[in-house]
Amino acid sequence: MTFYKNLFRSCGLCLLLVLLLPACKALAADGYYYQIKVYHLKDKAQEDVLDAYLKDAYVPALHKMGIKSVGVFKSLETDTAKRIYVFVPFKSLKDLNELDLKVFTATSATDANKAYIDASYKTPPYTRVETIILSAFREMLTPALPNLTAPKAERIYELRSYEGATEKYYYNKVKMFNDGNEVGLFNRLGFNAVFYASVIAGSHMPNLMYMTTFNNKADRDKHWEAFSADAEWKTLVAKPEYQNNVSHADIIFLHPADYSDF
Repeated sequence: MTFYKNLFRSCGLCLLLVLLLPACKALAADGYYYQIKVYHLKDKAQEDVLDAYLKDAYVPALHKMGIKSVGVFKSLETDTAKRIYVFVPFKSLKDLNELDLKVFTATSATDANKAYIDASYKTPPYTRVETIILSAFREMLTPALPNLTAPKAERIYELRSYEGATEKYYYNKVKMFNDGNEVGLFNRLGFNAVFYASVIAGSHMPNLMYMTTFNNKADRDKHWEAFSADAEWKTLVAKPEYQNNVSHADIIFLHPADYSDF
């Protein structure tokens, strides 16, 4: 009888391990989540107030909360639409919950931020804020600081959004990045990506987004020329299973703020 009891316990333990294995693998493979806040601005006055708040209050508050690296990027001077993009990585969605309220509470405690915190409804520090939530791709589970040599003022960061006509086409493009090794191709050609991710909440779904970085515009153009001419890319893009999986693409050129961690 003891033998059968021990056998039952052993089999039960084995069954439990088998049942838990997929969950353990899923947890081990979980990647970062990202928030991109897009501040829409109408003039230089708004930019100055927001810039001071982000530099002296918002980013330091996130650092104190344990978020070591925060990205702040600005639209190019030649762009008519003035925007500031704030990129915040999270290890879990739970970390995102109530973050803005916590930061607002923390930064409201000092008079140094009154121009932003106590701005009048007649002169707000932005026209609107757009928020995008993303989940990291399997082939790049964590964000990366770019390995660039040029001063920040000269760098060009390229934020791309690829929309799919339907969920099926969108998931197919995500598969192309992961299983088709498009991420690996970008890595091999030295595109210095900050992230690749699926949008899980935003205004242009279904879509994915990614950010690559370059020392300057000429460096960017040189990289994309090499990409277009690459034999692996030509083979990948010609495969029948990956046709028509991008219905619209937005390409946004940015430069990092001097206080950006990325």
